[in-house]
Amino acid sequence: MRLVSVLRTLVPATVLAIVVAGCAGTGVGGDDSGPPHRGGTLKYGLSLAPTCADPAQSSSNQTIYVTRQVVDSLTDQNPRTGQIVPWLAQSWQVDPTSREFTFRLRPGVTFSDGTPVDATAVQRTFDAIVTTLGGVKAPLPASYLAGYTGTTVIDPLTARVTFSAPNAQFLQASATPQLGILAASTNAESAETRCQSGIVGSGPFTYADYQQDRSAKLVRRTGYAWGSAAFGHTGETYLDAIQFTVVPESGVRTGSVSSGQLDAVSDALPQDAPLIENTGGAIRTTPNPGLTFGIQPNVSRGVLADPAVRRALIPAIDRQELVDTVLGKDFLLATGVLSVKTPGHQRSETVTFDPERARSILQQAGWTPGSDGVRTKNGTRLSFSILFSAVFAGNQTILELVQQQLRKVGVDARLDLVSLPESTSRQNSGDYDATYYNSTRGDGDILRTSFSVTQRNLNQQRVPNAALEQAFVGELSTTDVAARNRFFAQAQQQILDNGLWIPTIELSQAIGVGPRAHAVTFDASARLQFYDTWVNGG
Repeated sequence: MRLVSVLRTLVPATVLAIVVAGCAGTGVGGDDSGPPHRGGTLKYGLSLAPTCADPAQSSSNQTIYVTRQVVDSLTDQNPRTGQIVPWLAQSWQVDPTSREFTFRLRPGVTFSDGTPVDATAVQRTFDAIVTTLGGVKAPLPASYLAGYTGTTVIDPLTARVTFSAPNAQFLQASATPQLGILAASTNAESAETRCQSGIVGSGPFTYADYQQDRSAKLVRRTGYAWGSAAFGHTGETYLDAIQFTVVPESGVRTGSVSSGQLDAVSDALPQDAPLIENTGGAIRTTPNPGLTFGIQPNVSRGVLADPAVRRALIPAIDRQELVDTVLGKDFLLATGVLSVKTPGHQRSETVTFDPERARSILQQAGWTPGSDGVRTKNGTRLSFSILFSAVFAGNQTILELVQQQLRKVGVDARLDLVSLPESTSRQNSGDYDATYYNSTRGDGDILRTSFSVTQRNLNQQRVPNAALEQAFVGELSTTDVAARNRFFAQAQQQILDNGLWIPTIELSQAIGVGPRAHAVTFDASARLQFYDTWVNGG
């Protein structure tokens, strides 16, 4: 076995440079010069209601902003370097086949109910994800644990996690909140109960109150002394508490920050900047790693079963217009399937605005313009719906502009705006023509999670794409950076060649912060970590 207490091999130098540049000033707020003040409550405005109290079942950024604070992971990922660093595990070993991962835990760590964080807790947490939650309730952690055969308790502080096949991505996955370690009382509950009530973790905050789809209040965990190596200080949090409220209207969120009713808010858009900045606040951004925002077609039904139609949609979209019109300078247009901050990102010439090419592809495939400008073939209109939610404040405006752009090449795209829970339910049942979303993770394995027929498979592919599946097997089988990147490149090319993803823009987190809040910090996946945050007057 080889000791990998700090893993650098999975993060190429080019990506490290991007991470450092993208996270410059990851402490969000006004003047963050110290000393930090201890005490006080941070008042935070979410743009969308949290959907679940359980980090394992959390997928939206707004939900993860809440759940990340109450759970610790075995490892963490340094936002400035991309390195995997210690957290609950003080060291780890990976066997040469990437099938066995052995973690040595910190001594003296407890959950908020007083029970120990030990190897048995690791075992029960991962077992519950696989057997109790499953891929429907917890698609992300279930995909990270694909091929899981069990966790062996070597001794009270040593746990060995074993897979039936190579799973090189698992070490980075162990840094995600979805694989955060939970107490026995939580792991014994049903998926529904875990969502509705405050879970028991070992994190720096605990739930004081949780109102499903409404609000959450977290309070400082007394005696917390085992923070991640990526944190900015040691010991307990500076804040006494965090009060999360849901404020879906962008203008109301902005006004609440400028008036001092809220200290920080999600999804601050370019037009919000003057009001926030004029009252001593700031808007801070960082790009998300993972999948770009994009349209994922259901290839099993309707006009999107035609691969020519799917391929034609890619050059039909003017991504620069989306950024310039809706988002502003802090956002990037998509240049591929993965965002530029993701290890293994490949820029593709396929993802280029070329409406004439789009028309030519459709014309050659037999889709000819109808009397109203919408193309038809054998009496069928080139029309489909796009399922989406307002999980990001700009989604509707972006898709309305995409709708106009597609109409210019003869495609009728209908927008189907639903709540996040309904969107998730319909994705799980396959009830959509196409779905629009992004997915955040600091590892190129997000491609497997999103496109393999053995994982979420929102393309609803009935027959596996052999070349694509082989690329996924390859990237799981090696920790060599260059080799993994070659497999990621093959996967991205297959995805675009088959029209399985129509990229639009790269997501950036844009947080509006008032003058009272300091060091509101992004983690490596562009989610907020409030451990180092402090407020004036605390």
